[in-house]
Amino acid sequence: MNTLQQLLSGELAGAKRVKLACGLTEFPQELFQLADTLEILDLSGNRLSDLPADFDRLHKLKILFCSDNLFTVFPEVLSRCSLLEMVGFKSNRIAVIPEAAFPPQLRWLILTNNCLEKIPAAIGQCIRLQKCMLAGNRLTGLPDEMRYCHNLQLLRISANEMATLPDWLFTLPRLSWLAMAGNPCCHQPAVTAPEWIHWNELEVTHQLGEGASGFVSTGNWHKHIQQQREIAVKLFKGEVTSDGLPQEEMNATVAAGTHVNLVQVLGQISHHPDQKKGLVLNLIPATFANLGNPPDFDTCTRDTFAAGTAFTIDTMLAVARALASVGAHLHARGIMHGDLYAHNILIDKAGGVLLVDYGAATMYNRAAVHAAAIERLEVRAYGCLLDDLLLHAAPEPAQQERRDGLLALRDACMQEQVLLRPSFETLVQQLG
Repeated sequence: MNTLQQLLSGELAGAKRVKLACGLTEFPQELFQLADTLEILDLSGNRLSDLPADFDRLHKLKILFCSDNLFTVFPEVLSRCSLLEMVGFKSNRIAVIPEAAFPPQLRWLILTNNCLEKIPAAIGQCIRLQKCMLAGNRLTGLPDEMRYCHNLQLLRISANEMATLPDWLFTLPRLSWLAMAGNPCCHQPAVTAPEWIHWNELEVTHQLGEGASGFVSTGNWHKHIQQQREIAVKLFKGEVTSDGLPQEEMNATVAAGTHVNLVQVLGQISHHPDQKKGLVLNLIPATFANLGNPPDFDTCTRDTFAAGTAFTIDTMLAVARALASVGAHLHARGIMHGDLYAHNILIDKAGGVLLVDYGAATMYNRAAVHAAAIERLEVRAYGCLLDDLLLHAAPEPAQQERRDGLLALRDACMQEQVLLRPSFETLVQQLG
């Protein structure tokens, strides 16, 4: 975090990255002094409502964040920012996007939690667009021109007002991570509620982490006198996230049921003092660790891995088999995980594999016309996971034949004709 005083004093001269969150109501003109170096500008958490007409003087800018401000119109000047690739205006009041407002090199667009009722047709000209975050708006549809966004890989349209979804959405050749729950068109099956667990039966010990949708803590469940059990407690914030609505995540977590590669739900919380919703889950042993790390600015939609990461063929096959099995299990229940990534997979040295985080999950009707395509969109995400593992394969010359088998599966899962990809059940059979 930088300070306004640092900017005004010239201390930030030559900076490539600047972050200012200091109650700004006007764009600081001094930022133009960094025009020859500034590549990343974060003005989130201020009170800005517009950008200057000559904002494109920041001619080296690649990334702009303006979340949690007061914008009502997407700034048209951004269309003149020739290098701008990533634009974030989460949690503003944007209701209008001018037809010619998108920058030509746009790859990553974040407009979560605004007031949008439509997206301009010009988005179809954003041929580099890979990631598009539109959850929590008032959209009633997507422009048909968006079918030309052939590089689109991740799309979040949850918590909108879409009564139907276009057929072309399920034919996009690279779409792999889709979240669409919380729209009128979405299937809303009855979910059998798990056991109610009174808040007074729980003792929360310490927080493990915080995600977009809530907090996860360790704790003890005092079910009966002289009996307790170590558990995990997830309390939901109740706010729309980049992926969608926490209630949809909670429903999908419960509906997923029991599987060896899923974390078991033990019950839902009642009588929380702040009326928060939450779940009690099995505590994941400390021996488990994330298989990978989330995407970064450069990779956009693909996970990252620590330097030196090298997966043996046995590890890759263990992950491949587990995720094919859990994918078949979820889709048989009409659940698309929506975020099938290495960073949402936990593994341990004993060969255990767990898929976590239903924040982007969507429940769908298995009898619907697009059901097969919905499953095969997620199959492409599975293919990307295999690709990531294979790119970080340990050198094992004697295992080339087994590695070739995974390469063939990866290619089948990532082919551009959506319905020609295998189902998860087919993958289970092929992996043996």
